[in-house]
Amino acid sequence: MKFPKAYTLKEIASIIDSKYVGDEDFPVFGMNEIHVVTPGDIVFVDHPKYYDKALQSAATIVLINKDVACPEGKALLVSEDPFRDFNKLTQYFKPFQSSNSAISNTAVIGKNTTIQPNCFIGNNVVIGDNCTIHPNVSIYDDTIIGNNVTIHSATVLGANAFYYKKRPDGYDRLLSGGRVVIEDFVDIGAACTIDRGVTADTRIGKGSKLDNQIQIGHDTIIGENCLIASQTGIAGCVVVEDNVIIWGQVGVKSGITIAKGTELYAQSGLGHSTDENKAYFGSPASEAREKFKEMAYVRKIPEILEKLKNKKV
Repeated sequence: MKFPKAYTLKEIASIIDSKYVGDEDFPVFGMNEIHVVTPGDIVFVDHPKYYDKALQSAATIVLINKDVACPEGKALLVSEDPFRDFNKLTQYFKPFQSSNSAISNTAVIGKNTTIQPNCFIGNNVVIGDNCTIHPNVSIYDDTIIGNNVTIHSATVLGANAFYYKKRPDGYDRLLSGGRVVIEDFVDIGAACTIDRGVTADTRIGKGSKLDNQIQIGHDTIIGENCLIASQTGIAGCVVVEDNVIIWGQVGVKSGITIAKGTELYAQSGLGHSTDENKAYFGSPASEAREKFKEMAYVRKIPEILEKLKNKKV
């Protein structure tokens, strides 16, 4: 998330009422999660295990819960609770805006685009030309949709990221200030859910086709010309490269990369990154050819046991 203008370190510290380490005029241009930070961004860290990763990241401002040595060329915001204060910044720069109409007056809808009855189109949504939005679709604030896109009934674009911190009295949600971006010639089936990024974008690439009842988690990037079948669930921060095929009822772990040309067979559970142009199957998933060999060996176990039994007799 980039701010509408540059802020100083002192100004940001005053918003969250924190201490700071560095020049008070140190420039701050935005805030992001660690996997998408760029120079000028704030990143937050609240566990010693991840201090070094945050301090050595591309972010130049680190919101941290310990007064540590500040790396050269960077600044610190020292907070008792970085998670809480990251939320404060999201609320400040991306506050929730209620809507009193089915189609916001700040939405931009392109030529020859059809919006069917009972749709909700939120604030600052942009929909391109020649799109068809079928009944009962909900498109939350800031979503960007390209040209020649079809979205079927009961799909929701832009719901909150599923991202929580365990507290003594329950779970505290990390607020979402990112977007969903749907590129040109994408088809999205009925009852799909695509969550917005925490601070950046969840993106569906040009020409990709999604079946019904698919869940795409926050900050996940789907490449171009991908095919994803029904009841697939892809967790947050996954990178799906171009020309990937995912068949039905596949589950994908967060933070991995599905390489270009990968094919995931139905009912697989993928917990690791893949190699290009290979097929995977099983739960946990492995290369399909090897998995099928394993299954063939397993089927032979009763026969082998019977032969061993007969030998003993």
